[in-house]
Amino acid sequence: MRRSRLVQRRMRRLHDDLPGRPLNFDPRRHDMHRPEPGWHVDDYRQPLPPEPPGPPVPGGSWETARRLVRDYQYADPAIIRRIRHSGPPEPGRDMLLEGRFYGLRFYLGLRIGNVVDGVVVEGDGRLARVYGWNYRTLKGHLERGQMDQEVRKWLDTGEVEFHIHAFSQPSSDPNPVVRLGFRVFGRHTQVKFYRRACRRMEALTKAGLGARREPRAEPREELH
Repeated sequence: MRRSRLVQRRMRRLHDDLPGRPLNFDPRRHDMHRPEPGWHVDDYRQPLPPEPPGPPVPGGSWETARRLVRDYQYADPAIIRRIRHSGPPEPGRDMLLEGRFYGLRFYLGLRIGNVVDGVVVEGDGRLARVYGWNYRTLKGHLERGQMDQEVRKWLDTGEVEFHIHAFSQPSSDPNPVVRLGFRVFGRHTQVKFYRRACRRMEALTKAGLGARREPRAEPREELH
């Protein structure tokens, strides 16, 4: 119990320190959809249970997935988990993650960049109901870059999908041993995180829909 309190106190101090940390890269200097030397661009799309065309169905696939994206529940806690945050995603808010990397644990500071919540027009003129947000890495993070996560529903067909887009490279901030280990093994862990996030999002969305559809058990009458 004592150790737990000490850990919690340390996490609180780390989180309280985040507002004073700058980003460890400048987003304005990069096109995050175009590869650059030394940077990775990753894009993953996971189909989710569809809905009828039109606006999202109350309690349906899109709303269920929206909640999972908002609360960062799609992340596999065996790789990374959110341990402290300042509330729902809003621009400028900070969050602290715990990353697990080959038996080691790292505490990673992030700052939320943008949030989108509304109907958007895609390049081909199609309308989609989108909810999503991105975070950017702070000084001291193992990586440099930005990750976007969103759930969208195409209003013309009812298709629903989860989308991850990331622009990243290893950071030069950690100590040399950690930096070398991350350069050798980090890319594998990074890709594993994206793939597991997609599978987990699909499984959690289906589970959430199944829980809503299960009939409630009727109360038993007691025999006297």
